[in-house]
Amino acid sequence: MEFFKSQKFWLMVLDMIISLALFFVTKNAPEQLEDVKFLIAAIQPLFIALITAVAVENVTMTRMGIAHKG
Repeated sequence: MEFFKSQKFWLMVLDMIISLALFFVTKNAPEQLEDVKFLIAAIQPLFIALITAVAVENVTMTRMGIAHKG
């Protein structure tokens, strides 16, 4: 499946795993809630930027007629 070869897909999966792990940390250590909120807020824009960059690169390569992966 081409979907599982997509860089955007795997970045999204990694983002989800990190967010869920941080969520469950707060379930076991509620005093860390504010720190976890900060980490998620700090990390999310990075993943959004990476996924956007990969998408823009894919569109550019497609318009140029160059084959790309993911």
